[in-house]
Amino acid sequence: MIETVAVEGYRSLRGLVLPLGGLTVVTGANGTGKSGVYRALRLLAECALGGAVGAVAREGGLRSTLWAGPERGTRRRGGDAQGTVRSGPVALRLGFASREDLGYAVDLGLPQDGGSPFMLDPEVKVESIWSGPFPRPATTLVERRGPAVRVRDDEGAWQPVGGRLRPFDSMLSEVVDPTGAPEVVAVRERLRGWRFYDHLRTDADAPARRVRVGTRTTALAHDGGDLAAAIETARELGRGQELDDAVAEAFPGARVVVRADDGRFALQLERRSLLRPLDAAELSDGTLRYLLWVAALLTPRPPELMVLNEPETSLHPELLPALARLVQRAARDTQVVVVTHSDALAAALVAGPQTVPDTQEVRLLLEQGETVVDGRDGPLDQPAWHWPSR
Repeated sequence: MIETVAVEGYRSLRGLVLPLGGLTVVTGANGTGKSGVYRALRLLAECALGGAVGAVAREGGLRSTLWAGPERGTRRRGGDAQGTVRSGPVALRLGFASREDLGYAVDLGLPQDGGSPFMLDPEVKVESIWSGPFPRPATTLVERRGPAVRVRDDEGAWQPVGGRLRPFDSMLSEVVDPTGAPEVVAVRERLRGWRFYDHLRTDADAPARRVRVGTRTTALAHDGGDLAAAIETARELGRGQELDDAVAEAFPGARVVVRADDGRFALQLERRSLLRPLDAAELSDGTLRYLLWVAALLTPRPPELMVLNEPETSLHPELLPALARLVQRAARDTQVVVVTHSDALAAALVAGPQTVPDTQEVRLLLEQGETVVDGRDGPLDQPAWHWPSR
């Protein structure tokens, strides 16, 4: 299980170290940095796919995504931030760690070639893989500085691995030696297995409303387009009763079915009070969104980490308790992070009757433009963390 996520220099996340539990609920008012936490986790996962640099560039480049406030020593409760001139290196840093597993950190900076037309692309300055709860020189196993990557061998000596990396490539996507650098392969596959759900579409033209060819689907797509195939796969692989229970809890007397005709799948909702089933195109946005969450959370192949961004969107308040129980059921099989602005959903997840034992609530505040954790008054109130130096 991932126990710590750290972000530095990303939008309002000037320096944030978050503890994660089996179920972590991130809450706070609008503009406090909840979306920044979600995006930072996505950026971390993009490193394994070689897309982190492009993702930052699409947000306007490093200069647009960086913390815009003073560098250090300016946040005071009830006071004004004092402006300073930036003197240290420009950096966007992301990392995660586990007490008994591998951790990873990446440091993105400004490009050195000022004449390149790709001026929005940041450069990868440093990457590090270590064992234990936070990075330390003694526990570092793989290190990338500039274009060079080196790995610690069985005797503790450093050995170069791979060729010279380009500044826009991550070692996670470029070093593919399972014998010489097994830690890189392990972290890459770990990050590639994370699942993110943020843009499950329910509009009139949503892919989930269409009849489409279905294949066995063990993980719902990010847009929910393969909803019918995902539900039928989950039912075939033994989660049918859980599916039926989750639907009946939200919509008493209802059952979701999938009609297959020559390989083309259509989703329908049967209700005792209706003479015919409702097609997906007829369902309300809230009903369709809940069914999407059923398919995503009752996956027959749970990932190591699942991150949900504002899952309460389009749902009637009466559906939130059922959604909370659905999330808690998923947290038995996978680590779940829920980013929400719904106090009702947060309360049901944190203090409901079926609360997951290892549940963490992180309430974010904005002080002097900086995202902070409510109730955390000093560095000793957060998990230990040290960034690898450049």
